[in-house]
Order: sequence, then structure tokens, then C-alpha cells
Amino acid sequence: MDRNEVLLVGRLSAPAEDHPLPSGDTLTKWRIIVRRRRHRRGATLSDSIPCITFDADTAAVVRAMKPRDLLEVMGSFRCRVYGPSTGKRWRYEVEVSSAKPYEQAEPADPTTTPADAAAAEPVTISASDAVAAPAHRLADLIPLQVPYLAPTG
Repeated sequence: MDRNEVLLVGRLSAPAEDHPLPSGDTLTKWRIIVRRRRHRRGATLSDSIPCITFDADTAAVVRAMKPRDLLEVMGSFRCRVYGPSTGKRWRYEVEVSSAKPYEQAEPADPTTTPADAAAAEPVTISASDAVAAPAHRLADLIPLQVPYLAPTG
């Protein structure tokens, strides 16, 4: 089965721009900055991903946000082709179906270890609950990362 689903969480790079189209629709465009995992040389790299929407409610959410605000978008990856047959231009973008401000989880208490936190609040879920559970509950099941300790000696 084919699926084209995109979920991005990043920072809004600049205010969204509205572009009225000849059809009467309004295209709203913006970019979201998404950091990559740390590069092996220690530098942090990021991607600037173009996003668009034709949905008025989604556009209103993005327009209400300020640059550098955290944003979560869901949509589909699209490839659009522009220009005459002798000089085609290809553009890749995310066509967003929903957007919302992203709220980071509270920072963990630095005095507790991940093992202490896991022991204090056990999470149990049955297979039937896992199928019907919303994504935010399933995320609670992912184990915390533990730093790798190299063997000594």
C-alpha cells in the first residue's frame, strides 16, 4: 500500500505569504527549519523545507505564528513542475493539511535518572489499547535514550 505522509516539527523561518491564484483559491507559503541529528564533526545542520496549503484554517494558524515559533505540520510530499517544455523547473514541497503550534514537554528533573523516571511512572498498555491509542500516548512508550558507555580497559 502506498502512503505519502509527512510529519515535521521545526521553527517557522519567516511570516507566511498569501498568493491569490487565478482560480480564486489562495495559496499560503512558508518555510519550516528542521534541525538534523548532530553531524559527526559536532556542527548542527538544518534543512529549510518549503510548505504550502490551500486550506484557510491551516493558513490562519500559520499566519498567527511568529518567526522562530515551534510548529508541527502534517501533510504530503509533492513535486510540482513549472515552465515551458524546453526549460522545466521542478519544485519539491510539503502540502500541509494541518498545522498547530508545537508545545515542548516540560524539561525533566535533572536530579532524576531515566531509570528513576521509568520506575516512578510505569506505563502499561494492552495490544487493543495500542491500536486505538492516539500518537501522543504511543510516544510515551518509547524508551528514554541512555548515553552509551564505552567499555574500559
